[in-house]
Amino acid sequence: MKRLTFAAVALLSPLFSHVALADSGVSFKTGYDYTTGTYGTNNRTEITSVPFIAGYETGNWTFKATLPYVRITGSDNVIAGVGAVRKSTTAVRTESGLGDLTTAATYSLVADPKTQFGVDVTGKIKFGTADKDKGLGTGENDYWLMIDPYKKLGDVTYFGGVGLGILGSSSTLQLNNVVSANAGLSYKLDAQASAGAVFDYRSKASDAGFDQRELTAFYSRKLGEAYKLQAYATKGFSDGSPDWGAGLNVGYHF
Repeated sequence: MKRLTFAAVALLSPLFSHVALADSGVSFKTGYDYTTGTYGTNNRTEITSVPFIAGYETGNWTFKATLPYVRITGSDNVIAGVGAVRKSTTAVRTESGLGDLTTAATYSLVADPKTQFGVDVTGKIKFGTADKDKGLGTGENDYWLMIDPYKKLGDVTYFGGVGLGILGSSSTLQLNNVVSANAGLSYKLDAQASAGAVFDYRSKASDAGFDQRELTAFYSRKLGEAYKLQAYATKGFSDGSPDWGAGLNVGYHF
């Protein structure tokens, strides 16, 4: 299944992807993402990001790289992309800068045009390039393996997936390995547009944190032959997730 990865998912939530069709060849995307929530702390934390995403597809392979600019205002024990990592405090800070560089390679293991069934396998590395002293990242590398089956029935594509994340720890920040799961569907509205929803789960990344449970609705539309617009809104259902979020990105495909 040739993918579309939302900015929020690529940047702030590693478990989010594979929810709509993308184009072949080279692609570039940018946009804006906003989330707000308490993450189980005493303060509200707002995170905004502007992603820069490059993709390349050849044969059964799809490669992507994402680098965001991130701004975070709120509790000093909340890290972008992870959530709360220590016991709650009353300290509040505002920091900004480049986030973590994330690279991913997806292989279409099964893609049967007759049955419209497929399975994607993705390996992802998040390099700890963000400033950990500002709370823009952990400063450590994370490694992910994800398996995502899908099935198309008429205008509806059903999809799901499971993943394992090995999160990097340091002497000052101990993180757990996490598991993720998701399920959703995408409905083809016409030749140019699709819409749908996906529910995501991820186990807690730290002993002081919480698991993540959130529902995201999305809309994608082609703008001519080369451009594509994507919009989404997210509602969180646990202390590990934002209370809500929204985003928009535009891609150009060669």
